[in-house]
Amino acid sequence: MTLLHVLFCMNIVYLFLNCIAVSTMTAIKHALQRDIFTPNDERLLGIVNVCKAGKKKKNCFLCATVTTEKPVQVKVVKVKKSDKGDFYKRQQTWELRDLTEVDAKDASKENPEFDLHFEKVYKWVASSTAEKNSFISCIWKLNQRYLRKKLEFVNVSSQLLEESVPSGESQSVAGGDEDALDDYQELSAREEQDIEGMMVSCEYAISNAEAFAEKLSKELQVLDGANIQSIMASEKQVNILMQLLDEALSEVDTIEGKLSSYEEMLQSVKEQMDQISQSNLLIQISNTNNSKLLDEIQFLVNNLDLSKGHIRALQEGDLMSPKGIEACINASEALLQCMNVALRPGHDKLLAVKQQQLLFAELRDTFARRLTNHLNNVFVHQGHDQSSTLSQNTAELTLPKHSPLHRDLLRYAKLMEWLKNTHREKYEGLSRTYVDYMSRLYEREIKDFFEVAKTKMAGTTKEAKGKFATLPRKESALKQETESLHGSSGKLTGSTSSLNKLTVQTSNSRRSQSSSLLDMGNMSASDLDVADRTKFDKIFEQVLSELEPLCLAEQDFISKFFKLQQHQTVSPPLAQPEAEESDGGIPSRQPPQTEHRQSFSSEKDLVRLMMNKIFQSIETELNSLIALGDKIDSFNSLYMLVKMSHHVWTAENVDPASFLSTTLGNVLVTVKRNFDKCISGQIRQMEEVKISKKSKVGILAFVVGFEDFAELAETIFRNAERRGDLDKAYVKLIRAVFVNVEKVASESQKTPRDVVMMENFHHIFSTLSRLKISCLDTERREAKHKYTDHLQSYVINSLGQPLEKLNHFFEGVEARVAQGVREEEVSYQLAFNKQELRKVIKEYPGKEVKKGLDNLYKKVDKHLCEEESLLQVVWHSMQDEFIRQYKHFEDLIGRCYPGSSITMEFTIQDMLEYFSSIAQSH
Repeated sequence: MTLLHVLFCMNIVYLFLNCIAVSTMTAIKHALQRDIFTPNDERLLGIVNVCKAGKKKKNCFLCATVTTEKPVQVKVVKVKKSDKGDFYKRQQTWELRDLTEVDAKDASKENPEFDLHFEKVYKWVASSTAEKNSFISCIWKLNQRYLRKKLEFVNVSSQLLEESVPSGESQSVAGGDEDALDDYQELSAREEQDIEGMMVSCEYAISNAEAFAEKLSKELQVLDGANIQSIMASEKQVNILMQLLDEALSEVDTIEGKLSSYEEMLQSVKEQMDQISQSNLLIQISNTNNSKLLDEIQFLVNNLDLSKGHIRALQEGDLMSPKGIEACINASEALLQCMNVALRPGHDKLLAVKQQQLLFAELRDTFARRLTNHLNNVFVHQGHDQSSTLSQNTAELTLPKHSPLHRDLLRYAKLMEWLKNTHREKYEGLSRTYVDYMSRLYEREIKDFFEVAKTKMAGTTKEAKGKFATLPRKESALKQETESLHGSSGKLTGSTSSLNKLTVQTSNSRRSQSSSLLDMGNMSASDLDVADRTKFDKIFEQVLSELEPLCLAEQDFISKFFKLQQHQTVSPPLAQPEAEESDGGIPSRQPPQTEHRQSFSSEKDLVRLMMNKIFQSIETELNSLIALGDKIDSFNSLYMLVKMSHHVWTAENVDPASFLSTTLGNVLVTVKRNFDKCISGQIRQMEEVKISKKSKVGILAFVVGFEDFAELAETIFRNAERRGDLDKAYVKLIRAVFVNVEKVASESQKTPRDVVMMENFHHIFSTLSRLKISCLDTERREAKHKYTDHLQSYVINSLGQPLEKLNHFFEGVEARVAQGVREEEVSYQLAFNKQELRKVIKEYPGKEVKKGLDNLYKKVDKHLCEEESLLQVVWHSMQDEFIRQYKHFEDLIGRCYPGSSITMEFTIQDMLEYFSSIAQSH
């Protein structure tokens, strides 16, 4: 038997003995870990086979486990094998933190018993002392690692607690520390076959393991001896082997020497290769630097090179011809692009770059100076141009068109944008120059334009001179207006002082009205009135229609020419701030230094302020024109309110913040104020009305005037935007009419109060019903009610008691009945018996009744006026009232004097004939 065969047999024996001792517990441990603890995310670290002390042995297992998830929980689990199958089940679990004491019973002797103190004491007996010690050691380590609580270990040797679990059986059984878990190793196929062959050769290998192990031990001893003898016999071979080893070592030394020489040769080659690599790196760096240098040169040449053609255009290009302007635009854009190139770090230190930048700056200044001088000359020439003014031709009410100038100047818009970006000072200087000279031009044109408008208005007034001759107040007002505004052309040339003085006078004293409700009533809305107002309306509309496109065109040109569309923060020193109006209405100008310090939030504000400076005279001239129109005829404020409101609404739809919208809005405030003053003046004149004490009143002049005013206003305000203002004025006027009608009626001496109220409120009701003014529906109903009430009152008062004695008689009868006397017993009263009734009735025969009615008709005809034609209405109402009284008397006779056969001397048919014949006879 060879030595290898002997060693192999010995290993097989030891392996088999170990398998017998460990295989059972290891298999159980793996089964528990797989079936019970892995599904619950737990790890089995210690196990002991136990049974309860003092009882019938029913084996179970105590297992020490930890959870795989944090926080780690340490548990002691009791596991029992099922009686009905080959599987295990968890029976009871304790938390290790609930364990207070571990009692090993005896520390000096081997004793398998031990106690665990949880909520009560559990006594156990282990299958072996080694398993018990291994389990107690595992409990101690788990406590030290995870809990560190004060846990009492009684009758446990300190060596067991301090040292690791010994190797061998206890370690394999209990499991030791969690980091040294046992791994079960399966037998190879060769080992399995050898063990099977050995067990087959021994019949009792399975039935009697101890005998089989003893047999194997004896064979192992025999093999050990044979092995020793074999070793002793092979000493010579060992010596030969040692000699061979020495020779091998010398060969190794030789090989090492050769390898050293090879290494020196390779080191030399490496150094040469390093030098070559360094040279290649320097060449690569040089190429890279050359490429970058070429890129920088190309960048500078491409971005900082300005062609000779562009330079020539900037220095001496023609700024008059379209081609020259186009060349200058292209050259200026190329120059701006070169100057705005973002240079890379270090470029600004290059001499060539500095020289090129100096050249660009010189070209910029030269071209900016040329462009500024040229545009300045254009602005100055246009500002002094007299050919476009209206002074030479005043026949047409039109403003000169500036579209040719705008069209010519817009060719320079891109150059102005370039100037704005490069030379802010020159750009702002040009802006100031344009504003200054254009404001002079527009001031002349607008002043001449308004002179023509005022002349045409004055011509309208002169044509109507015959009409105003009958009205002294109107004539004097017109004469004063004509003399102060249009009597001398020299007073209005270049100045508006006379207009401003007139404004002060009208604001400090009560303005004389050229038209009023009284005048309208007196004139009866003549054709001449209508023609004058219509002509004034056309003139005012023409003025607004000419101003609106002029302002819009100029604002559009300023935005495009000065490139002010974008919203940026700029600080222009050219437009003066909003001026506060002085007492005379002249804007108080602020010093130029204040203009230069203004800061505006957007370029839109700058456009509006430039427009304010250019057209600073528009608002003043419009206010003067409005004052003139108001002086000529205060009802012109109605036309102006409608027209101005429409133009303001149109301007706000285009741009609510534009100059035109703001200016017209300010003027609209003045027009609305004049309109309110007109209404207040009419009310004041109503309050000052005096009536004649010798003539009858009739329809009051301001009542007819209100009718004419309403007809005129309805015509003017049809589909107007400011209908609400008229409705408010209607309410004020109609309330004033009501109050003053009652006042006049109370003061009337010639005409009864009821007649004045009845006639005038009937006229008001008829007017409101015809015009159908919705906001005055309440007043229309009130007028009807007042008319009806006063008609009834007048009829009763005028009719009086035509059957006076009979009326007194029946009043006494009604008094007795009211005192409690029965109606059929009234005839037994001495003063009201049948004889007294017959006596009273005989005093009123039909002839006397007709005579009294005829006198009454003449009296009513004397009271009523012819204009309103209410005589028949009143006479018919008196007839109804007389019949009502007659029927009332007949009813009292029938109830209080039944069966007396007493009747009136005349019948209802007789009364109808009396009333009809009297009305026809007159």
